[in-house]
Order: sequence, then structure tokens, then C-alpha cells
Amino acid sequence: MRTLRTRRVATARLTQQILETGPGAGPQDPDETVVFVHGNVSSSAFWQDTLLDLPERYRAIAVDLRGFGGTDPLPVDATRGLRDYADDLAALLDALHVGSAHLVGWSLGGGVVLQQLRDRPSSVRSLTLVNPVSPYGFGGTRGEDGQLNSPDGAGSGGGAANADFVRLLREGDRGDDSPLSPRQVLATCYVKPPLRPAREDELVAAMLTTHVGDDHYPGDSTVCDTWPGVAPGDRGVLNCLAPTHFRLDDLHTLPVLPPVTWIRGEDDIIVSDTSLFDLAHLGALGVVPGWDGTPAQPMLAQTRHALGLYARAGGRVREVVVPGAGHAVHVERPREFGAALLETLSEGART
Repeated sequence: MRTLRTRRVATARLTQQILETGPGAGPQDPDETVVFVHGNVSSSAFWQDTLLDLPERYRAIAVDLRGFGGTDPLPVDATRGLRDYADDLAALLDALHVGSAHLVGWSLGGGVVLQQLRDRPSSVRSLTLVNPVSPYGFGGTRGEDGQLNSPDGAGSGGGAANADFVRLLREGDRGDDSPLSPRQVLATCYVKPPLRPAREDELVAAMLTTHVGDDHYPGDSTVCDTWPGVAPGDRGVLNCLAPTHFRLDDLHTLPVLPPVTWIRGEDDIIVSDTSLFDLAHLGALGVVPGWDGTPAQPMLAQTRHALGLYARAGGRVREVVVPGAGHAVHVERPREFGAALLETLSEGART
């Protein structure tokens, strides 16, 4: 029976907390090492059941990104896009003597592992993307090729966060009275209602490990003249994802093209062509005032476009849609998620 271990690992960049199971420290077969990267406002705890469900032969490692869980809360330089996180991941793999591995990234973590692929393609055996952020960032773009709506990235970045959610997160709210409490966001946005996760209290606690502020979540922002009046700053999580700082439009040119599986919940409302977290779509719905007709970001179409280029260049790409699931497919539908993941791990081992 698999057991979980939690420990902090000193690396060349910072000390990172990991959750792991399977064979212990030391060099491992890269075909049997799987590394999991969580999404925004969460931690490695969201991968706990996935790690326990893997076959015994796999060494599974789930990392807390900087500013989440038990990892050092070093400031996030958003001008580097997701490279602070990807460089941290590379440093962790070095410290653990993992030369290459299968990488699995959820939401924000999907962008992190894509950045790892972009910068260090030989370190990736396979890539599994779980409701990932678009390769063209979050907010502020239009069209499948991610054209900026405004040169300053208006509509994206730290100013796009809901102030009440940020306040309740900062206050460590564990209740469900407010629709914007972390618990209610978990229950209505991370998963599709009426599902309530079996480990809900633990997952809420994981969300509350998020460091809040300009250097972390949501980050700073700037005022601009373009609707909706906010543009990205240079610090913190949401600015890392702004299209002015994060864009991966050349993945198909890499010298190594490991297999990629894109797993997504059909009813995800966070990463969607009609995302309820996209100010442009909220403007069209009348939720954000003064909407000027800016189109919603076609997040799914953008990911499909980028992965289509990757496939035409020779990479193997598979899209797995899970009906009735939301943003956290691995939490909501562990059996279907696990089956798709194992197929990808087998495919990556043959590469």
C-alpha cells in the first residue's frame, strides 16, 4: 500500500515542500518518475489522492510552488512570465537527482510545465495538462492565436481578481456564508456542483496557504485608460499569467516533442471560451460595467491552436474531455483522470 511523505527540500533557488510516494531518494528510472504541479490558490494537497492511486512502480512527487503550501514565499517576478516557477521546478528536479520525468500540471501548473517544456525540452518524458491556462496567458487577448486586445494587456493581471475573494483569503475564512469565500469558490468553481469533495476541509486549508499580497496572490496592478481600467503590474501570480508577460507560441519549434495529453472538464468555468473569471466575458454579461465590446478570450480555442501546431510539427497530442466535470478533473473524476494519465505515462515511456 502506498504511503505519503511530506518533506522540505533545499535547492539552489529556495526550499520547497513536496508530497511524495513510491521509491525514495536517489536516481530513478525517468519512465517511472511523475511530477505534479498544482494550480493557483491551492497546493500539492490537491494531488494527494492521485499520488495514492498510482501503481506502486511510480515515484510520484507533488511540489508546492513558491508562495503556496510549505514552500518558501519568495517574491514572484511577473516580468519573467512563469519562469520563476519553472526555474524553481528545474532546481527541485536537480536536487532530487531527477534528470527527466513525466510532468503533470493543473491550471496555473499547466502553464508552469509548458514553460518547463519550452526551456528544457529534454527534461520532459511526457506532458499531461489538466485544464491548463492558455499558452497565450489569462485574459486580455482575442482570437485563437492570442492577439492582444490592448498593448498594455488591459483586462488581465492582478487587478482582475475579485477584491472580496482576496480579502476572505487573506483573513483565512473557512466558512461558506459568502459566495466568494474560499470554500464556496472550491465548491462552485473548482468542481462542478452539486459535488462536494470528500476532503473539502483539507482542500480549503490548502487554499488558505496562499500568500496574499503584491508579491504573491493576486499581485499588483496598474490603472489604464482602456476598458476595464486595469492592466498588469510586474509582481505576483496573476501578472505572471498576463499576456504581456507570458506567451508560448513557439512550442512546435522545439527540438524534442514529447507526447502531450490535454485533459479538461467539459463544464469548467475558469478555463473556458466563456470564462466567468475573464473580465471581458463578465462585461458582456453586464457584471463588469462599461463593457466596450471587447470579446471574451477563447481559452480553449487558443490551447487547441497551439497544440495543433505542435501536432503538425510531429508531436503526439491527445485531447480528453470529461463530461460533467469542472476545473479540478483529478479531484472530481479520479478514475477517468487516472486512466488518461496512465495511458500518457505509457506513451511517454515509449518515446
